[in-house]
Formats: sequence, C-alpha cells, structure tokens
Amino acid sequence: MSHLSDTQLAHLKKLLLDRRRELQEHFAQNNEENSLLGDSLRISTGELSSVDNHPADVGTETFERSRDLAINDSLEDELEEIDQALQRMEDGTYGLCVVSGEEIPYERLEAIPFTAYSVEHTPRKEISGDRPVEEQAMTRPPSGAGEGRQKHTGRFDDAQAWDSVEDYGTSNSPAMAAKRDVSDYDDM
Repeated sequence: MSHLSDTQLAHLKKLLLDRRRELQEHFAQNNEENSLLGDSLRISTGELSSVDNHPADVGTETFERSRDLAINDSLEDELEEIDQALQRMEDGTYGLCVVSGEEIPYERLEAIPFTAYSVEHTPRKEISGDRPVEEQAMTRPPSGAGEGRQKHTGRFDDAQAWDSVEDYGTSNSPAMAAKRDVSDYDDM
C-alpha cells in the first residue's frame, strides 16, 4: 500500500507527463541541430575551413558544442528516469526508495517527481566523458609556453599599447580639435 493518496499520485503523474512532453518536444525541435554535434567543427558550422577563423572563435564554438552535448546527455538521462518513474507507478512501487525500500516523502517527489531514491541513498552523478572531436587532434602546449612571452620580445604591453595607438590620433587629437574649432564658428 502506497503512502501517497490518489490525488497526490495523480498530481505527480501529471508533473511527470508534462515534463516528458517538454523533453520530447525539445529533442524533436532540435533533432537536426543536435545531429550535427558529433560531426567535425567544419561540418557543423557550415564553414569551408576553420583555419581562417580566429582561434577565439574556434574555442568558443568548441565550448558551445561541449556544453550542448552535456545538456543533451543530462536531458536524455532525465527522460529515461521519467519513463522509469512512470513504470514504477504502473508496478505500484513508485514513491519507494529502490535501495532501502523506505517511503520517499511527498515533498521530495513533488520537487523531483522522477526520483527513485531517498535523500540518503541518492547516487552521485557521473560527468560525461563525451568531448568534441576536435579535442582528439589537440596537443598540450610545451611547458613554459606563453610564460612571459612578451617580456623580452620587444613588443609592448597594455600600458605601452595605448601610447602607440594614441600616436595615430584620438578624438582629442589636433585634427579633431581643429574640426571642433570650425564648428564653433558655425554657431555665430
């Protein structure tokens, strides 16, 4: 006999079915886009080559793809857990911890309707190992790479960069000041 009333079970089943429908719609709407996540960066972005792109653009795209893969993995896991919870409702074991057999409080089920565990027996989540295919070709930089690379190269640092750029003119440079002086006469 379940510790949950029929009203509570109906409410929890509605929550599960609503979330299941949301997840199915997500995967249906994003099916074409998501199918490209496992492809190479060149194919998924539609670019002829990623060589001409700035490294930061490629890095951003790689990050976005790895994030999307992780989100989709998480949502797929949630959809599977929802299906399992609905099956436990059919079996009459919904609301009981699958490890200890103790009753899961209604408040917990309302917050996480697909849970199969009491708080004490909830397993730790594993982090997905799926990574973008580009990472297979990446190598780690040699040790010391980048450390003080501009220190002795004769290049300027951020403070000197402004001084060099300012030589080419700013909104306060003489050419701009002369233009302002002419416009001052227009007001007369």
